[in-house]
Amino acid sequence: MEQIGKDKDVYQQFARLYDEIHKRIVGNEEAIECILISLLCDGHVLLESVPGMGKTMLAKTISETLNCEFKRIQGTPDLTATDITGKLVYDEKEGKYVLRKGPVFTNILLMDEINRAPPMTQSALLEVMEEKKVTMGGVTYELPKPFIVIATENPLEQKGVFPLPEAQKDRFLFKVIMMYLTTEEEASIVKSKLRDVKINRIFNPAEILILRKEIKESVTIDDSIIDYAIKIVNETRNRRELQTGASPRASIAFMETAKAKVFLEGRDNVTVADIKKLAYPILRHRIILNPEYVEMRVTPDDIIKKILDKIEAPM
Repeated sequence: MEQIGKDKDVYQQFARLYDEIHKRIVGNEEAIECILISLLCDGHVLLESVPGMGKTMLAKTISETLNCEFKRIQGTPDLTATDITGKLVYDEKEGKYVLRKGPVFTNILLMDEINRAPPMTQSALLEVMEEKKVTMGGVTYELPKPFIVIATENPLEQKGVFPLPEAQKDRFLFKVIMMYLTTEEEASIVKSKLRDVKINRIFNPAEILILRKEIKESVTIDDSIIDYAIKIVNETRNRRELQTGASPRASIAFMETAKAKVFLEGRDNVTVADIKKLAYPILRHRIILNPEYVEMRVTPDDIIKKILDKIEAPM
């Protein structure tokens, strides 16, 4: 199968994919879209939410629809790097050390409450996220493809946590804030829990890798849209409310994720509306507010909205 589109209507498949996910997952459309885009862009997602919002169910459901292997790690203060990557153990039968693989050897890894893991452990995970491989005993072990990390943070936890350094947050393609569900959405989830919901597989890991190539070849971005996105990122470096603006990684993220978003929706051109929608999950973890604005309860999203209101969009 050289090109998925030759064998089936890929856009109808994406519609079916969303339908399957929605059998179990209600609401949180931004989280669903950002995880799917991240898979298509070889990126990672940071989810911020209080406990009990269905993050594990969301990640597991998406894994099932894509026939991907799923594993979960619970962040704790005593979690070590080898708990994540694995370790060398002596095999008496083989007469040599072999790697006992850790949970990073999977397609979709949920790192729950990453800010409860100590800094050295966080660094080990972030290195694996960047390199997509583990090296032990002079031997390099490639991770399965695709491989993405969905890391979660509880914003209410203040004690016994190790906040991710800002430079480390920049490694994540998106940051999504999962909101409380409406009464109707919550009722729908309760009802789905009372019955066994079967999920159909729509894609598989090999097809995801093919889709990544098709996105690069089939979606175009006009120069005016590229300039618009870069101006948005540049404006974050010139705001009095911000201590630190977004790095060039943000500009790259705009280009990659916009193409994937358009592909998911069956279009072939990126629009201003796409850039505006993606600005929030791309920028909210890449900008740092000055302390006085934090005290005033200004949020990163407030600043992003001001920037979008200021920067003139191309016609």
